[in-house]
Amino acid sequence: MAAREYGQFCGLARALEVVGERWTLLIVRDLLSGPKRYTDLRKGLAAIPTNILSTRLKQLEEAGLVIRRALPHPERAIVYELTDYGRDLEPALIALGRWGARTMTEPRPGEAITPESVAMAFRTTYRPEAARDATVGYEVRMGEFSLRIQITAGALTVGIGAHPAPDLIIERQHDRGVHALMTGAKTPQQALADGSVRVEGEPELLDRFVQAFRF
Repeated sequence: MAAREYGQFCGLARALEVVGERWTLLIVRDLLSGPKRYTDLRKGLAAIPTNILSTRLKQLEEAGLVIRRALPHPERAIVYELTDYGRDLEPALIALGRWGARTMTEPRPGEAITPESVAMAFRTTYRPEAARDATVGYEVRMGEFSLRIQITAGALTVGIGAHPAPDLIIERQHDRGVHALMTGAKTPQQALADGSVRVEGEPELLDRFVQAFRF
């Protein structure tokens, strides 16, 4: 891979030579939710020029962070997915996302909220010490898309789409309904009472959800 070299014998410098180019970490962020076709990545990163997306994917392949593979019949599509080496970036992305979230209040004009960005928000706000060794599944419905959140013995996985067997479904009714829960602006009882969110399942699990995911 043709990388910009910093001339520093330093792990951070080497890392930035691989993933420091613009858009690269957002591509990795989107692939954390699972394999994606080129068109899926293009849709999730609407502002990225197509030539830059192609170049970044090629660079990530050459660096061993991403592989391409064909989906089995009848899909007949090529998808990109992270290697184990690529997934090793997840803790670094979570730390960066948590750090960057300090500056976030309301979306700026023109800023998109994508399923992948919301999935990342759940990864960055997860508090394993609050979840402890719990095993519980959530489906969070955000209007145009849903997220599946699974905590298994305290370990978190987040994906895009419906959960196959959720213990609790949380459906956003107002634009900031789930956000208000995660920031502590509303308690679960207040959010249910004013209709900010609707739940299916055991309502007490909403309290555990709020304890586990907090900005």
